[in-house]
Amino acid sequence: MAHQAHPYHMVDPSPWPLTGAIAALLMTSGLAIWFHFHSVLLMTLGTILLVLTVCQWWRDVVREGTFQGHHTPPVQKGLRYGMILFITSEVLFFLGFFWAFYHSSLAPTPELGGYWPPAGITALDPFEVPLLNTAVLLASGVTVTWAHHSIMETKRKQAIQSLALTILLGAYFTFLQALEYNEAPFTIADGVYGATFFVATGFHGLHVLIGSTFLAVCLLRQIRHHFTSDHHFGFEAAAWYWHFVDVVWLFLYISIYWWGS
Repeated sequence: MAHQAHPYHMVDPSPWPLTGAIAALLMTSGLAIWFHFHSVLLMTLGTILLVLTVCQWWRDVVREGTFQGHHTPPVQKGLRYGMILFITSEVLFFLGFFWAFYHSSLAPTPELGGYWPPAGITALDPFEVPLLNTAVLLASGVTVTWAHHSIMETKRKQAIQSLALTILLGAYFTFLQALEYNEAPFTIADGVYGATFFVATGFHGLHVLIGSTFLAVCLLRQIRHHFTSDHHFGFEAAAWYWHFVDVVWLFLYISIYWWGS
């Protein structure tokens, strides 16, 4: 940064936005081909390219912020605004699914039997696995907050333990969700109930996987002494994202599992 007369980070040209866009195109096209022609080749190629892109892009950003000193206070402020706007866009993303659910459930059409859940649908018991999953995610919200306070207070061992515990809780949530999907008495093809249920809870499950990956990267960085008490935005962003995932699940549980059943 010594040759610059300003504190901002002028990012070097990077191939990762291009490879990420190509990976997204291959994955979405491959998904359609898988649905229609039962071939997973294109989707597999897209997934591999996406994983490679994410690993190398993350590596570059970690280098910029940790070793090269590019993440100055003004840059960190910009990153914070960026993360806030990203989470806002995710809120609107899920709002669309809730809109579809309430549009269908508040005034069920005659084709659905005039009531909700629709005729022929046996809803899941909200006081079994869904309630356990709620407890698991709320507990993970506590452990990620514990990790945040540990980093701010330079309690490195506690930060590592609490981060590892958060990741384990996220993995347990995903395991329980997979079991629930496997045993559900309806499918995504069972009308508007199946579609809204699996799309909303499925996208939430995807966000849990992304958040768990984000936290796993933070755990590796914490083990390697990357975070200090006043320079740890990488972890803060992951914690914000995880709290967002928690809040969305509470709305999903109350709306779809409890009220919707």
